[in-house]
Amino acid sequence: MAGGSGAETIAVVGAGSWGTALAIQFARTGRRTLLWGRAEDDPAELERSRENARYLPGARFPDTLHADGDLAAVLAAAPLVVVAVPSHALRPVLTSMKPLLRPDARLAWATKGFELESGKLPHQVAREVLGSGRAMAVLSGPTFAREVGMGLPTAMTVAATDPDYARQLAESLSGESFRAYMSSDIVGVEVGGAVKNVLAIGAGICDGLGFGANTRIALITRGLVEMTRLGVALGADAGTFMGLAGMGDLVLTCTDDQSRNRRMGLALAAGKTVKEAEAEIQQVVEGVLAAEAVHRVAREQGVEMPICEQLYRILYQGAEPREAVATLMKRELKPEFAPDS
Repeated sequence: MAGGSGAETIAVVGAGSWGTALAIQFARTGRRTLLWGRAEDDPAELERSRENARYLPGARFPDTLHADGDLAAVLAAAPLVVVAVPSHALRPVLTSMKPLLRPDARLAWATKGFELESGKLPHQVAREVLGSGRAMAVLSGPTFAREVGMGLPTAMTVAATDPDYARQLAESLSGESFRAYMSSDIVGVEVGGAVKNVLAIGAGICDGLGFGANTRIALITRGLVEMTRLGVALGADAGTFMGLAGMGDLVLTCTDDQSRNRRMGLALAAGKTVKEAEAEIQQVVEGVLAAEAVHRVAREQGVEMPICEQLYRILYQGAEPREAVATLMKRELKPEFAPDS
């Protein structure tokens, strides 16, 4: 199935909801697309049924999309490889891919979050595993997999240090219902994708406790300040956080129940444990791991992130949500745009 010259072939590694949605979108543009899934994803069934009934039910595969469980064959066929796996799986997946990649293969990833053990961003992990000789990019922004799978109008960001590669990747994704914008700020785009998941848990907690719209918008706005503060400390452009990969993704994830992170917060507000909520959601909730990683990186960088700090306390130290909110409200009064406010 995954044979041929691969001149127009795109491989998507990871058959979860987002990997499947990306593969569908690439295929919609007429490009031959191969979706690799693990044995437990049952690629043969995905190919037979022409949909991912487990993670993206109702989103039919275009004729140019094929699912395959043979990673070596998929990578041999594709000069462009997009990795769509959770942050904790990125390093082992890239390590498995390394000896199988074509010499001319360009890489992109849709992974959001810091690596927990090292505190590294996805591009740092990718370069550490694969070296710096390949073209690399990150895909991020305000996108729910279900809506992309349905073909609803969507915009996202493609970030790469090589502007020609960013444009090529954006053109490969863009179509009648999908528009990709280009950026050179890989660090900013990745920090936005990591921190917004943590803040979305907070938004879910606040809404679940009935704190109202005032609280939600305060969390989003001040959360954006924290996101920007950390990103700039790591070398990002502050302007990135006012765009799709910053404010756009943050607002989306904090305000719609399609977000697994927001649903985690709602479950915690209802008195459930993290494990109980994860069992109910039945997918990886990136914000839980991200909260620990963001906590560590912020401390290493000397960056004050009071909202993320309280969310870390709720998730890992047993703090009560109402107590955490009270702690935030009792902080010393400061000017809105002071460096540590």
